Amino acid sequence: MVKHQPLQVYERQLCLSCITGIYGCRWKRYQRSQDDTTKWELLWSFVLLFTFCLLLIWFYFWFEAHNDYSEFNWFLYNRSGEWSDGTVPILATTAACFTYIAFLMVLALCHIALGQQLNLHWLHKIGVFAALLTTIAGVISVNQTWRQEWDVIPISLQATGPFLHIGTLAGVTVLSWIVAGQVARAEKTMFQVVVVLLYFSVLLGLYVVPMYITSPCIMDPNFLKPRPDVFGHHGAPMLAPENTLWSFQRALQMNVTGLEADLAISADGMPFLMRDVTLRRTTNVAKVFPDRQMDDASYFNWTDLQQLNSGLWFLKDDPFWTVHTLSQREKDLIANQSVCSLEQLLKLASFHNTSVVFRLRRPPPEHPCYHTWINDTLQTVQQSGVPQSLVMWTPDQHRAQVRELAPALIQTSMEKLSPQSLQIHGISRLLLRYNQVNVYSKKLLKPWLYSVLWCSGVSSVSSEAPHVLRKVLYPVWLMRPNEFRLMWVSADLISFAVVVGIFIFQKYRTSGLRSYNPEQIMLNAAVRRSSRDINVMKEKLILSGKTVAVS
Repeated sequence: MVKHQPLQVYERQLCLSCITGIYGCRWKRYQRSQDDTTKWELLWSFVLLFTFCLLLIWFYFWFEAHNDYSEFNWFLYNRSGEWSDGTVPILATTAACFTYIAFLMVLALCHIALGQQLNLHWLHKIGVFAALLTTIAGVISVNQTWRQEWDVIPISLQATGPFLHIGTLAGVTVLSWIVAGQVARAEKTMFQVVVVLLYFSVLLGLYVVPMYITSPCIMDPNFLKPRPDVFGHHGAPMLAPENTLWSFQRALQMNVTGLEADLAISADGMPFLMRDVTLRRTTNVAKVFPDRQMDDASYFNWTDLQQLNSGLWFLKDDPFWTVHTLSQREKDLIANQSVCSLEQLLKLASFHNTSVVFRLRRPPPEHPCYHTWINDTLQTVQQSGVPQSLVMWTPDQHRAQVRELAPALIQTSMEKLSPQSLQIHGISRLLLRYNQVNVYSKKLLKPWLYSVLWCSGVSSVSSEAPHVLRKVLYPVWLMRPNEFRLMWVSADLISFAVVVGIFIFQKYRTSGLRSYNPEQIMLNAAVRRSSRDINVMKEKLILSGKTVAVS
């Protein structure tokens, strides 16, 4: 009777099988390899890395642009004529692509750490290429249509810069395990030198990056200016339909300092509150005046405008996903809102002793009030009985004449002018977008942005979410310069010590190891014969990579 016993027994490496299987569909032992990665696969690895970096920036952009989602949706509405939340598909696509590419990056790093050849499966290559093209198309589209929004990145870095630095430094420090392993296992001195120089160059760059981090929140708290006043932009449009009387009442319940609105002039000279050129989005004009739903809002007289409902659209479209938080009483009030006039807004502001700032849109040339729009608006302000010191006047046309007739109005500009121009025109306030802040900033939603502007010394801001900003009683974070330097230097020293320790440990760890191809092989010890011939035969079989049985 002849006994057969296995010469070789392979270790089961389920983790390695999953990594190589998911990344390159190499599920079986003989499909894997520790040979050098081919140039073609190296190219795809760089494409994967570039796609990951681009998606990381794209994801960060949309995460920080949350402050302006309503602005983006309004922009889409003006182009398409249909109201929808265009950020939902963009965010869903971005999150899916980023998760997918990040997962592939983790698998690629695992391949490098385990010494396995990189071989990305063709289905993944298609996915990476599709994600890259989608992201590039998105970047180009934003650059062409919403270019000013790129300013949110440098502004947000003022709030996140110190913490992103710590996170990035931690990530690069952890990567030293893989880098040190590659250097320790490499046989070519040139490869070792290049990898070490490249890695430590990146590390050194991160060590000195804080020298270029500037943030107004890195300051002595003793120099912090008073909390900026909050104006209700269109009232409180996240809680009630924009530019309606109930929206401004809700804003006043949030203890705002002032109210901000957009104005148009009706055909019979009545200034009323309306942001859009037409009435389609925020009224039921399609039901009441179906033949005039595409007409400019300023071509309607005040009698016609009073027949329209300005609240039902809010309950139907739920533009900020907040309707479910409202009580039944609030929903009933919203359902009965009508177009609000400037006179109604001014009387409300006068009763509460609250400032008002409005942006006036000039009617088309064929409009009956095309030449009298400034006088019509000024006359409404004077007849409302509101103290002129509460009204911030923004139109630049006939500003000198307005100053003569109503000298107590607060002259406000929506353009960033030189100090000489401001003095000549008697302008004491600026109404600017937050990326051009000076005195007054508009359209804020997020506490981090409010905190940055607070530390910058801005006196007042305009927000669509006064109910959010009212809870910000102190900047989200405030750090003394000495504390920032201590955090910076400590992080650098800890990182350097950990990196040096990892390099030393990896060198010691791999000094006595020998790599086998394709996997480590163990000889079964069941055969205990001491024959020299059998031992020689075993050594030859191991070197040849064949599996046989010996009796």
